Amino acid sequence: MTKFLFLSLLTLTSLHAEDDLMPMFQPNSLSGWVNANCAPETWSIKDGVISCTGKPTGALRTEKQYENFILEAEWRHLSEGGNSGIFVWGTPISSPGVPFLRGIEVQVLDHGYMKNADPSKPRWFTTHGDVFPIHGATMQPHGEHNGSRSFPSKERSKPSPEWNHYRIEANNGRLTLAVNGKVVSGGDNCNYRKGYLALESEGAPVEFRNVKIKELPSTQAPAEMTAPLDQGWRPLYTGTDLRGWRVPAAGGSKWQSNDWSIKLLAGQTGSALWSQDSFGDCEVICDVNLPKDVDLSKPAAGLCVRGLSHPLVIFGTGGKAPVVLGPDQIKAGRWYRIKTLLNGNSAKVTITEAQDANPQTFEVTVDHGATGSIGLADLSQTVSYANIFVRQL
Repeated sequence: MTKFLFLSLLTLTSLHAEDDLMPMFQPNSLSGWVNANCAPETWSIKDGVISCTGKPTGALRTEKQYENFILEAEWRHLSEGGNSGIFVWGTPISSPGVPFLRGIEVQVLDHGYMKNADPSKPRWFTTHGDVFPIHGATMQPHGEHNGSRSFPSKERSKPSPEWNHYRIEANNGRLTLAVNGKVVSGGDNCNYRKGYLALESEGAPVEFRNVKIKELPSTQAPAEMTAPLDQGWRPLYTGTDLRGWRVPAAGGSKWQSNDWSIKLLAGQTGSALWSQDSFGDCEVICDVNLPKDVDLSKPAAGLCVRGLSHPLVIFGTGGKAPVVLGPDQIKAGRWYRIKTLLNGNSAKVTITEAQDANPQTFEVTVDHGATGSIGLADLSQTVSYANIFVRQL
């Protein structure tokens, strides 16, 4: 009798909590959410159904940060093998060298994706609600796991085009996921444990609806476990095409939109790819990928600012720029993030290898104009640029 009474009270409490959940979307508006790094048409909403094209890989995130909460959402894939996710406690922009926010990912994966799995190898993912930290985040997984990836205890998700229901409970660094009514996976000691929430675009059309939340009392997440606040970053690349950029007439075919990155093909040195908008005092982020076969004894990649054709930063030796990084400072086959703070004729440049906590910092004086475009240098070698953001000071 006591056990029955306890279970009844637990059910009533759960129902009451669900009644307190508040919608996170208006029926026909994405207000309250930020397109972190996708094309304008990637995300849309009609009659309460959030639609994502899957192109490019990126995220739609909340304007505000959340700490402790209960979140419910329904989702369905519109094609077999579709991939998506819900990011918890994420950063405002993508991590260096990837299109994803750092955070805890709650996997949204269709059953058809399992066709890509090799049955002879150890299991490293499922399509029933994996929970795992990505790109610098950490978590101690619940139950069966591979590394930090928590596998679901039951297979409960439905295949495309059926709807699935997720309930995510996040409190004091602990996260649990219920798939279609039963808790199956999660983790403890998450870091971050306060940040942005986001829906993921990753290659296939997906829909979400009935996205609701109830915030729980704060447990005072310390600063080191809180994601950085958005400082007003604006993405300059859509991830689908070169809208917003001036493609040079000569050698323009060398510049190719490659999902979340821009690929520059090797060939005779040509003009930079310039942003159509101009900027004065600002901070610029740009990621650079140096392929394994890049020749770092020659200039390979560079960032230009304020319309000046001579780069502010050059990767590879043999060129002239205020900041030149050679083979003793950078390595082939790696992603690097350039972060440049421009204030008058002063520039503070920080170079960080992806997921490295030890940046190289340079403070230089440059003779630039007051305003001008941002440029991705063409220095004749194959390289990739990505995660190009700017914020006005």
